[in-house]
Amino acid sequence: MLLGGMKGFFGNYETEGFFDEMFDADGNVRTHYAKILERFAEMDRASFESKRTLAEKTYLNQGITFTVYSGDEGTERIMPFDLVPRIIPAHEWQHLERGLEQRLRALNLFLHDIYHDQRIVKEGVVPMEIIRTAKHYRPELIGFDVPHDIYIHICGSDLIRGDDGNYMVLEDNGRCPSGVSYLLENRQAMKRVFPQLFSRHVVRPVDIYPQALLEVLRYVAPHGNPDPTVVLLTPGIYNSAYFEHSFLARSMGIEIVVSQDLVVNDACVYMKTTKGLQKVDVIYRRIDDDFLDPTVFRKDSVLGVPGLVNAYREGNVNLCNALGTGVADDKVTYYYVPAMIKFYLGEDPILPNVETFLSAVDSDRKFILDNLENLVVKAANESGGYGMMIGPKATREEIEKFRAAIIADPRGYIAQPVISLSRSPCYFDGKLEGRHIDLRPYILMGEKTTIVPGGLTRVAMRKGSLVVNSSQGGGSKDTWVLDETEGKC
Repeated sequence: MLLGGMKGFFGNYETEGFFDEMFDADGNVRTHYAKILERFAEMDRASFESKRTLAEKTYLNQGITFTVYSGDEGTERIMPFDLVPRIIPAHEWQHLERGLEQRLRALNLFLHDIYHDQRIVKEGVVPMEIIRTAKHYRPELIGFDVPHDIYIHICGSDLIRGDDGNYMVLEDNGRCPSGVSYLLENRQAMKRVFPQLFSRHVVRPVDIYPQALLEVLRYVAPHGNPDPTVVLLTPGIYNSAYFEHSFLARSMGIEIVVSQDLVVNDACVYMKTTKGLQKVDVIYRRIDDDFLDPTVFRKDSVLGVPGLVNAYREGNVNLCNALGTGVADDKVTYYYVPAMIKFYLGEDPILPNVETFLSAVDSDRKFILDNLENLVVKAANESGGYGMMIGPKATREEIEKFRAAIIADPRGYIAQPVISLSRSPCYFDGKLEGRHIDLRPYILMGEKTTIVPGGLTRVAMRKGSLVVNSSQGGGSKDTWVLDETEGKC
């Protein structure tokens, strides 16, 4: 639908039949976006362009970048940032909070169960073969207790909206979820270039995250240590998320370390300092399990700390997130999360999954192979938009490549229908156009569960694309959750 009656940038904006975050199906602005529309109607393109340039320079000067490892344009790139905020009204956010908290509770109970009694397997809810063959399942941790039984301390569950506007969970990220630094920097950029917009809204703050994360990390210290030493373990400056690692360590006031900064003596972890060795109690690790300890996992890893896993098993150091959490964000395990919620909590899921087919199941595999050109196929343990095929946009060669891969490794793939992700207005080449988006909220579990109001809205910057990952050319925008007092006298 063409919104011809709108002023300014929105005069030629088209919803094109998609669920639009800002406009309803009849082209009317949604109530919570009305003030934004008014403000943008007051602006000319030159003013808006100058603000966009200011935001871009801010990102460049502060080194707000990400890294990609393919293509011919170089690896270090500025995160594309769109200045039109995504707005979530209070009642919608309350619904999302309840659903996300419920989901993380169930996932933590599932992880404790599969590394202890395995009731969910014994009662036939999740097949043992699915767990046993999960890439990140760690049977060596069976019987091992983690502090407070919390396995996923930091979770980033990706949410999407379909044609009907209802939220669905696309996947869970329970190993080393990334992107929160962009969420925080997006807010600062918006305050800098559009301070007057915030004076017109009651927007809930997001800058609580670093302190909330630090409280979680301190809470889960071994032996209830009231004054633990917490460090952030990074692979180093060449990692794609190093900006985020350094940003979070600085924001929390903790040390950022690489493997060479740590040493294990007598099953305890120590950090090398100019004053000698200092005992470490909690490690916020931004390194996958496989690379954490070359004496236990990959022998060729130069990123890990020899003896770290033994210190962990002895209870002298805690890792966040816990070892073995990857089994919970395996895309095949994802299929069973609604059943986990019912099994452990006795509740119906508040946030549904996207309909999913498992190629490991004979009937599902036949359906997938017969309908590859109509489905989204995903490798079970890939992320960042890799290992994925969108059937309607794929070439015949790509389809046949995935067909062969599914037949060779049925456990390794799932398929889902193509969802027309909701769209949001984004500024390109002097005009506003709709782009597909998703939402990654960040959920922290410690003494209490904390969810940052909003999350990272990721944007598929290429017109028509459904891939929002930064590694695939995606960008982001600020996400506003309105306070429940918004609009009240």
